[in-house]
Amino acid sequence: MRRFTTRDLTLAAMVAALYAVMGYFGNIFGLTFGPVQCRFAEALTVLPFVFPAAAPGLVVGCFLTNLISLYGPLDVVFGTLATAIAAWLTMKMPRWYLAALPPILVNAVILPPIWAWAKVGAVGPAFWTSCGFDTLTFIPGEVLACYVLGTLLLFALPRVPVLRPYIPEGRLARM
Repeated sequence: MRRFTTRDLTLAAMVAALYAVMGYFGNIFGLTFGPVQCRFAEALTVLPFVFPAAAPGLVVGCFLTNLISLYGPLDVVFGTLATAIAAWLTMKMPRWYLAALPPILVNAVILPPIWAWAKVGAVGPAFWTSCGFDTLTFIPGEVLACYVLGTLLLFALPRVPVLRPYIPEGRLARM
């Protein structure tokens, strides 16, 4: 296992700050939480594909953003856990076009039941209706943030001269 350097720590801190700021800014417009969610900060979830050190920053940024969640402590704990799992899986993806898949799938499986539980409080017909509705309204926003914006981010990173030396060659070959 490779050591976590000062550069890695700095990258993680910058990603955490950027994710939190984007999450709080999106909340001003009602996009970060709510019935139709498009958290633009989720575009950053593809970063572990190129920079594995970004994964802890995503987790911290998600935690900080979820502190203002409408769904309370359940979203703080399970939303952060979902981001951690998705970031780890994103690091393991073999190709760029798969990098956005873990955040979409993991979040779609973990978050809607948590939100339904926070809204309804018991498993029953209302729970499953809420869970289904949340899933149907959540996935398009997550696809927009992760696949569309995240893919644009993935292709923009190697074109930034300052970042190019820090992108591992193996990852550039997969893009």
